[in-house]
Amino acid sequence: MNIAVIGSGYVGLVTGVCLAHIGHTVICVDNNYEKIKRLKLGKVPIYEPGLEELLKKYLKNKRLSFSTSIVDAAKKSTAIFIAVGTPSKKNGEADLTYVENVAGDIARAMDSYKLIVEKSTVPADTGQRIKRTIAMNLPKKFRKGSEVTLDFDVASNPEFLREGCAVHDFMNPDRVVIGVESTKAERLLREIYAPLKPTMVVTDINSAELIKHASNSFLAAKISFINAIAQICDHVGADVLKVAEGMGFDKRIGRKFLDAGIGYGGSCFPKDVDAFIRLSEKSGYHFNLLKEVRSVNEDQKALFVRLIEDKLWIIKDKVIGILGVAFKPDTDDMRNAPAIGIIETLQHEGAKVKVYDPQAMPNAKKVFRDVTYCNDPYALAQGCDCLLLLTEWDEFKKLDFKKIKRVMKHAILFDGRNLYHDQSLKASGFEYYGVGRGMLERKRG
Repeated sequence: MNIAVIGSGYVGLVTGVCLAHIGHTVICVDNNYEKIKRLKLGKVPIYEPGLEELLKKYLKNKRLSFSTSIVDAAKKSTAIFIAVGTPSKKNGEADLTYVENVAGDIARAMDSYKLIVEKSTVPADTGQRIKRTIAMNLPKKFRKGSEVTLDFDVASNPEFLREGCAVHDFMNPDRVVIGVESTKAERLLREIYAPLKPTMVVTDINSAELIKHASNSFLAAKISFINAIAQICDHVGADVLKVAEGMGFDKRIGRKFLDAGIGYGGSCFPKDVDAFIRLSEKSGYHFNLLKEVRSVNEDQKALFVRLIEDKLWIIKDKVIGILGVAFKPDTDDMRNAPAIGIIETLQHEGAKVKVYDPQAMPNAKKVFRDVTYCNDPYALAQGCDCLLLLTEWDEFKKLDFKKIKRVMKHAILFDGRNLYHDQSLKASGFEYYGVGRGMLERKRG
């Protein structure tokens, strides 16, 4: 099938490349001329394992192309995926300006049947608004008063891609959710995804839109729940790892997303929780549970800094090395990364900060000032009073801590992801502090 993907960010680019991989002819569109220029040369602007190799392969065999023209892409395609950004407004509501603009541009370019598919994360009822926007912006020859004479469909197909393994997730989906209003739209979407042989969830558009927000919010709630448990563990002398293990064996709960640490970040969970809270308020329901999920997540960063202060005593003039600043491993994405708030707080307290991350250093340099950037973990450790593990890259699992200890001023490690819970760092001469490991001084009374 001929398919257009409007928006070439994380979601749009992965979607477009993977659709080409399963046999479709795809045009990816973006209004950033420099990005499109680089993509045409096979240069991927993000770090995502496996993506660049596939992109180059399908550029070469002409199954994948890039353009800045929505008009050209829309005219050549039967299905058009909208994968533009939906950033948060100040009140947490999703800003759908880009979605509306793209829908209008698609409508003005239409001259035959099109299936317009929401891929961006949007609140319920957005599909109906897209449908209305397209109807209002169709060329005059396809409108007789308020009646539309050109057939088209709008559908919802939310993405469930995790940064760092997005290509794998696309090719091996737990399920493919489609919200449709016609048998034709359902048939086309089933045809698009047929090579993957996925479990299909077919529903109305509003329900499909809600599935995305509900899924991400539930996972965020699970993370915040175990982080709340971690706070209790620190004060009563319990071990959150054992608590999570015991909970995880219950098949009704499961072990995934029960990893205590410094909180979730990235472009999805924070934004989607905010948007779902706002959507709930507009519908007349005050989702206080999600507000607490958000609050617990913010608290984790402050509590981690408190742990550092508790053990170092004075932060001012201490040299602190940061292992990892991306919001999660296998990505260079720093949007809403917990590392940002932690580093800014330490700098405010007068600490001298050094940073190393395997992939996110270029993005880190756009965020932090007065930071020393290092080429590897061993250069990072040189002269440090302590190290902070903030992103659990595989590279950090293989460090020679005896070598690191020799170059540090004080061998202290604060593990914000409990990466080293099964390693005896004390044998290497380290003071080791994790999250929820019963390591804070206990409160009495």
